[in-house]
Amino acid sequence: GGKRISFRALVIVGDKNGRAGIGIGKANDVSAAIKKAVSTAKKKLTSIDFNENKSIKREVTSIFNGAKILMRPAPEGTSIISGGVVRSVAELSGIKNLVAKSFGSNNKINLAKAALNGLLEATKNE
Repeated sequence: GGKRISFRALVIVGDKNGRAGIGIGKANDVSAAIKKAVSTAKKKLTSIDFNENKSIKREVTSIFNGAKILMRPAPEGTSIISGGVVRSVAELSGIKNLVAKSFGSNNKINLAKAALNGLLEATKNE
């Protein structure tokens, strides 16, 4: 309601080798918001295991608030069939073959958190 403007940044950090993290930063200018988000994401890096063809181990449905994502393992050479935020999370975590579909909310933050939670759940050892 006021005249004060602030910016919020969502950043996904990953080493493309099984580690990824999500960070959110808020500040009065864009560059400061990005710096805060990057430092938060680096602190929250998590390890993701995948199988030999760089895909998830099993099908999983992940829900975070209003965002729902269905992820399925894909054979070698399929690449990542997904859109937007889910693709970014998968690529930066090192996944090469994945099929994903999002339902419900289009909120980028909720989709990113649902995607990361889904990857962690799908790659757990049984």
